Order: sequence, then C-alpha cells, then structure tokens
Amino acid sequence: MKSKIISLALSLLILLAMSCEQDFLDKGPEEDLTLDEVFAERQYAESFLTSAYFNLPEMMNPADWPARNPFTGASDEMEITYKGAYAHLLNSGAWNSDYTVPDIWGFNYEGIRKLNIFLDNVHKVPLVQGFTEEDRQRWIGEATFLRAFYHFFIMRIHGPIPIMNRTWGVDEEFDAIRRQPLEEVVNFIAQECDKAAQTLPMRNTGPMVGRATKAAAVALKARVLLYAASPLYNENVPAEFRALKNDDGTLLFPQAYKPEKWNAAAQAAKEAIDMVEGGGYTLYKAANNDPVTSYLELFMRNWNDEVLFARNLGFYGHFERQANPLSHGGFSILCPTQEHVDAYQMANGESPILGYNPDGSPNINPNSGYTEQGFSTTAHPKGYYPTDVSNMYVNREPRFYANISFSGSMWKGRRLEFWNTGLDGRSRGGSDYNISGYLMRKMVDPNSVTFQDRFALRSWIFFRVGELYLNYAEALNEAQGPVADVYTYVNRIRERAGLPGLPAGLSKEQMRERIRHERRIELAFEAHRYFDTRRWKIAENIDNKPIHGMNILAGNNLKDPAFYNRVIIENRVFQAPKHYLWPLQIAEINKNFELVQNPGW
Repeated sequence: MKSKIISLALSLLILLAMSCEQDFLDKGPEEDLTLDEVFAERQYAESFLTSAYFNLPEMMNPADWPARNPFTGASDEMEITYKGAYAHLLNSGAWNSDYTVPDIWGFNYEGIRKLNIFLDNVHKVPLVQGFTEEDRQRWIGEATFLRAFYHFFIMRIHGPIPIMNRTWGVDEEFDAIRRQPLEEVVNFIAQECDKAAQTLPMRNTGPMVGRATKAAAVALKARVLLYAASPLYNENVPAEFRALKNDDGTLLFPQAYKPEKWNAAAQAAKEAIDMVEGGGYTLYKAANNDPVTSYLELFMRNWNDEVLFARNLGFYGHFERQANPLSHGGFSILCPTQEHVDAYQMANGESPILGYNPDGSPNINPNSGYTEQGFSTTAHPKGYYPTDVSNMYVNREPRFYANISFSGSMWKGRRLEFWNTGLDGRSRGGSDYNISGYLMRKMVDPNSVTFQDRFALRSWIFFRVGELYLNYAEALNEAQGPVADVYTYVNRIRERAGLPGLPAGLSKEQMRERIRHERRIELAFEAHRYFDTRRWKIAENIDNKPIHGMNILAGNNLKDPAFYNRVIIENRVFQAPKHYLWPLQIAEINKNFELVQNPGW
C-alpha cells in the first residue's frame, strides 16, 4: 500500500532535490538541481556517484555505532571497555529487533538507492572532451560493484534480503517488496561482480585511488561464494531457517546440501588470485623481510600492493585514542581477550594451549615450550620484547608481537604497565580502562602523538591478497581435500609470518582446523572472526561461555605474579539458532508487514 514507506531509502533520493545528500553538488544557493540537470553535466554526475562511496562503513572503529562495526567486539577476539559499544548487547544476548543503531540495513539500502538512480540516468551524460564512453562504462562498473557490495553487507547479517536492482518510484506499492531466497541474493551479487569486472581497471592511481576496481569485484565474488558454501548456509542449515518462507510460500534458505558450491567458491578464489597477481598485487613484505615489520606495515602503508580495496578514512584520530594506552593519552578500550592471546602459536609453530580445563585453566601443550611461570632473563634478538616480561609472552609467533600489546612490551619508547597500579593500569582509569590486560596493537600507528593530535592518513582494508589465499585454501580443501594448492597458499601466509610450513599428511578435517586457525590469526581484528564463526556454525560453542583476561585489579609491579592470573571478564550469551542472524528492525516490518522476520525474533 502506498502509505507504507520502507526505510530501505526507497523513499529517499527519488528526486535529487529531496535528498539530504546534496552538498556534493556544489550548487548555488539560489537554485535546486533536478536529476536531468545533474546528469546533463559530467562534474555533477561524477559527484553523484562519489556520494555513494559515503555509504562504505568506516569499520576501523569497533566501539562507536557510526563505524557500523560491532562485530570485532562481539567476537572472541576482543572486549571493548566503553559501555556504549553495541557489541555489549550482542555479547549479553540483550539485543532485540527494536534497534535503530547501528542501522546497517537502512544505511546500505540508502547507498543502493543512490546507485540505482545513478545507473538509471548515467546514459544521459553527454560525451564531451574529457568524458568518453569508456569513462561512462567505468562509472557503470563502479556503481554495479558498490551496489553488489552493499547487498553483501546486508546479507551477511540478515541472510535472505530484498534484491533492489532498480529504482522504485513513490507511486509504487512498496509492500510488494519481499525478501528473496538466499541463493538468489548470492547469485545476484556474484553476477554483478562479473559485470563490474568487465569495465573496471585492475587498479587505480593518483586521485582515483579508493574507487572500485576489477580486483575489488573479483574479491567480493570469491568471498560471497565462500559464505554461500559454508555450513550455516549449505550443509548444516538450521531447521528453523529452512522453514522460513514468504507469504507466497517461497522458501528463503537452501533445502539441501550442495557440495558443488565449494567447487564454485574455490574456482572464483583461484581466478581472483590469478587475476590480481597478474595485475601486480602480492603479499606485502617489508624491505627488511622481518615478519613483524611486514605485518605492521601492511596496515600502515596505505594502498600497498596487497590491498585490493579499502576506504580512505582521513586523519582518523578517534581510533588512535581508543587504541592507545592511558599513559599516552588514549582511552585504552580495545582489549584482546585471553582466548585470542592464547591462540597465537609459538615461534616453532606449535600451539601453546590445547584446550581448557573445567575451571578455565589452560591445557598446555608440552611440545610447545610455553610456560606461564617466571619472567624472561633475555630480550628477543630482534627486539620483539625486552627482558623481564612474563614467560607467557616469550617466543611467540611474530604476528603476536605485531598484534598484541602486553605488560612490559615496548610502545613508543617505553614499557606498558597494565597491572593495577601501573601507569596504564585500572587504578589510573575512570570509565575508560584496559579490562583484559592487553591492547590491540594491529593497525595502531606507532608514530601518532595523541596528546598533540598528530595522526596519519588511514584507510580500512576491505579486501587483500592474504584473505584471498585463505578463501581459496578453505574452499579447495572442502571440495577436494588437502591437495597441493591448499598447502601452497596457507604456507605462503605462514612464510610471510615467519612460521614453518604445515606438516605433511594432514587429513581434510585436520587441514580444516589449521585453515580456521590461520584465519583467526592472520585476519584478526579485521571483522572476519565474527562472520567466520557464524558461517562455520560454531559460534554457539565459541560465544556462549565466559571470556578471560589478566587480573587487572591486582599487581604492583611488572613482575608481580598476582596480575598474571586468568579471571573472567565477561559471561557471554549466544542462543542458537536465533543469534546466527540479526533481526530485521521492527520498524521496517511495521512499514511493510510482508517482510518476514528471522527465526527467534
């Protein structure tokens, strides 16, 4: 019915003069521009397309809702001290369908609306000097990719969603909109990626850096097909999901396992790898080939040769404040969990922790060389840690030192002090403090000066070569078992990380666990872990129990053993299958009663 307006931004941007996103038009104060006027001028049309990039989420900031990334803090990677983080509601099970932030549904459909209007009108832009038909086709490729990407952002939390591949007018019946079957959504995204790849350049330079490329399109296709092949959406779909259907009886989830989806995902990933490597992309390595330096610089050197697509964030000082310790003028709130710290291997490639006893104490791997007793008497030969740090942090794999700040580690020229009375300890903080005894170091600029508001230009990486390698290895292992290519691409990641290759003779199941572990470490804090545990359908085991940290209420000095005790910092709740997907906002359903709600909500 025409009185029902859904906030997919279906009512927004019908005409450009109705949009709240008009500032980019650079119009004079005495006039409004119609759509025809906008698309009669190349500069205005390009600005319209550029405005659609605004809907790419910032992601780097996991604490505040405008970044639209509650996922890092709602995974077993991190606990965020800031009480306003939406992740707390997800972790406690206290969330419901009556939410307005983070509005991932509406924000992305708003972007889709812009792109549909652009695609409907871009043919009107006249060919003039400086604007050719090739330029028009590149614009179409950008808009096609972004529209697919925004559908993916909505799909990955809601599952089946409406496919909005055209502009809807205000005189149309909006309650005719329905959620489409998940397989149709996946196929739409993949096909749009194929179309976009045909007209986009492999990479951009100069002022075009940050715009969509062929590399981004093939990477998105590889990821969405990997998701579609995964247990939650394929082999092990919950019965409640399989029963979900529209009012006309259309079932929204796959009804049977299709192993060929793994083949499709593997093929897409391998094609993407071959294509991007042919275009000069590669795993980033520092000039000195040091694994810690390589991994740190990967996220500090914007648009290096590993980055396939990213969002430019400008001088993103708020993130630096969140991540920096108290003594450096930071909020000290992005705190890795003990479970995440335990997952890092030793330098010899052995896992230090094999599991946990009923009381939460670790089951230590005797072959790893790991111990939680005593303190180091020598510094690491490459300077990864100084003397006198807990032996818990000695001889760990290089990525540990690139990702995690721990008590006694060096940061900007001095030791960090996370014990209770230390400069970065609980007794020095108010509402902002380090809750786990660790801070995230990955992506944090070691040259920023928080006290002086000196920050570098930053970007958030959506797709990179390292992820493509792991996507391919996972899909290929599921399709064919641990064949040679599976070893090759996992070992490329491990070699860059300074670790020995995987042992020969692994079974398919053993390789699956190795790949899942590698994703957990290599892609840490990049908003993958939340979705990985859900698509693997293991979140009900991972996220439905306490998480731990060090005892931040104890300790008077670096070598005080009272601090180095595992304590529960949060009891987390996960209800299966309900929490595998987000609910549709109740406000959306109240506007269109034909939108069926996800099970359990």
